Amino acid sequence: MNTQEIITLTILLAAVFSYINHRLLKWPPVIGIAALSLVSSILLITLGSSWFTLSKKVVLLAASVDFQDLLMNFMLSFLLFAGAIHIDAASLKSQRWSVMTLATAATLVSTFLIGFITWNIFNLFHFPIPFIHCLLFGALISPTDPIAVLSILRKAGIPSSLELKIAGESLFNDGVAVVIFISILKLASPDMTEVSAVSIGGLFLREALGGIAFGALLGYLGFLALRSIDDYKVEVMITLAIVMGGYYIADRLHVSGPLAMVVAGLITGNKVSHEALSDTSRDYLHKFWELIDEILNAVLFLFIGLEMLIIRIDKTILVIGAVCILICLLSRWLSVSLPVLLLRRKLDFEKNAIAILTWGGLRGGISIAMALSLGEDMHRSEFVSITYIIVIFSILVQGLTIGRIARKLQ
Repeated sequence: MNTQEIITLTILLAAVFSYINHRLLKWPPVIGIAALSLVSSILLITLGSSWFTLSKKVVLLAASVDFQDLLMNFMLSFLLFAGAIHIDAASLKSQRWSVMTLATAATLVSTFLIGFITWNIFNLFHFPIPFIHCLLFGALISPTDPIAVLSILRKAGIPSSLELKIAGESLFNDGVAVVIFISILKLASPDMTEVSAVSIGGLFLREALGGIAFGALLGYLGFLALRSIDDYKVEVMITLAIVMGGYYIADRLHVSGPLAMVVAGLITGNKVSHEALSDTSRDYLHKFWELIDEILNAVLFLFIGLEMLIIRIDKTILVIGAVCILICLLSRWLSVSLPVLLLRRKLDFEKNAIAILTWGGLRGGISIAMALSLGEDMHRSEFVSITYIIVIFSILVQGLTIGRIARKLQ
């Protein structure tokens, strides 16, 4: 398929599924789109793709798009910036220690817990997968993507401080998890001859701290540029340049692009928005990025459903995947419980925060994208299949029930 066909069919399917969901299902948009896309994929697999011209095109679309490249090198920068631009920095600052603890310590704990338990599970099923590769799986499946569930939680009436913890964690732990994943990937690389705790620690700090510093630089350069003009069309274009150019340069500098986008988005949505923009420009800027966020999330969850067309799952992997769902939930509960219980006296955590953070921690497209980036020598096919099983369960089961659970816990 050529580029025009890919873009046209993608937007067409996203629009059709969004309309059906809005009129009939009335689920949260991304969950409804993912569910309809998944059901369509299952029907195509069952009925075959030769019975209808559009069916052939959908199958070809799923096979033509490099999901890993699309998300990691294009969509992620926009999604993280768009998410961060709507976060109130003053409120986030009051929750900064809780958010950073969940985004860093909890992600690290989850990575090693999942890695260790799955290593034993694979051995139990006579899959001799090296421990370092299981750690990679732990790193790629640990980041949560609760953006889809935030609107449900708001309707459930949970405290705004807990909403902020979930939103802040989802923004920062994507970046942290990518840094952890890259660090372990370097460690697992066969051409890595000299490996030490110092070198891995240095890589982690360069990626993480470098990304945060570069994001701050991008944000303040944007502030200086936007403060000097008053034209909403040019101002929106500058923010697009910050995202696209900034993410490209971050990759060349070998610092974390995701963390850079979060920091740049926070500065743009707060300091820039309040001190450099007129009311008209502020309104256009926020509506533009809200629309970008909605469209890209619809496309992302559309492709999550369509991945079913190209992922092959055998019976053994299906069983292991079902077991790994429980492992991920257990690890999420433990990784959230430990910092909450240890820091409860110093940090403010809401009643039933552990339960809501555990069940509301959805896995999303970034986990599938990182799994797809693995080499075949790292058991890519097994990890992609298991990751897909976990993500689908997370979106459909956890995403559709978290609202009721949150209301019952209030």
